[in-house]
Amino acid sequence: MSTLTVYSDSNSQQPRALTTDPATITTELAAAGIRFEQWQTRNDIQAGDSQERVLEAYASDVQRLINEQGYQSVDVISIDRHNPQKDALRQKFLAEHTHSEDEVRFFVQGQGLFALHLGDQVFEILCEKGDLLSVPANTQHWFDLGPEPDLVAIRFFNNPDGWVANYTGSDIAQHYSRIESRIAASQ
Repeated sequence: MSTLTVYSDSNSQQPRALTTDPATITTELAAAGIRFEQWQTRNDIQAGDSQERVLEAYASDVQRLINEQGYQSVDVISIDRHNPQKDALRQKFLAEHTHSEDEVRFFVQGQGLFALHLGDQVFEILCEKGDLLSVPANTQHWFDLGPEPDLVAIRFFNNPDGWVANYTGSDIAQHYSRIESRIAASQ
């Protein structure tokens, strides 16, 4: 279940707000300049599937978003628990960073935990299959795909070079939830 939890950036233990209602998540994130939508998904795509297979399955949705937003490149992250690079990938995303462009993800399969550091708040969004999240350029954030990932996400870029992170050097991400604790809390 998609979940939004909002914290103070100085207190990772006491949430200021918590919701699982998609309309409320959309409204709260929109007020902060974040796009959140829920799209239809298919059941025939699994973690580990090729980029070509995933993009072919979602060709019309991908093209619609490219036409709407002008993205220059699209790729797929498809990772399961057997991937030998899963730990390195997880660590790469867990440190607070920004991008010079929007970070857009459509979750085709599985889930991931985005944390956005907006002013004096941290917005944690547990994204699930069917969720689209667009984080504006230069937003401080981090992402957890978990220790046993089962994730397929289509990524959209304005930059033809794809995913390029600018790490902030802050240790704030170490003080907030990891996906396994957020999943347990939502059950």
